[in-house]
Amino acid sequence: MMNSQDVLSLYETVANITDQMLAAARNGDWEQLVALETRCAGHVEVLKTGEQPVRLTGASRDRKAEIIRKILADDREIRNLTEPWMAHLAGLINSTSTERKLNQAYGSTRS
Repeated sequence: MMNSQDVLSLYETVANITDQMLAAARNGDWEQLVALETRCAGHVEVLKTGEQPVRLTGASRDRKAEIIRKILADDREIRNLTEPWMAHLAGLINSTSTERKLNQAYGSTRS
């Protein structure tokens, strides 16, 4: 069972990882972003399954709320950076798929 310090430490770890994820997204380092997201998901799973209802009071409760706000802000900015890239990638995939279907239907026009 985790105590309040364990819970805060785990939230801090998640916040540090999301900070690194944001840096990777800003740099367009998609492979690093995916690796960090996997690492982050593991820590979040520990929080989901391992965090018992630990009563946080005062400064600990405020710190947890602050950490969660930072994680959510990082997540929002990561999504703002990745959504255009994902849309572009989807367009490329769709274009390639359409080209392949046209080639299968009508044959290649390349000589």
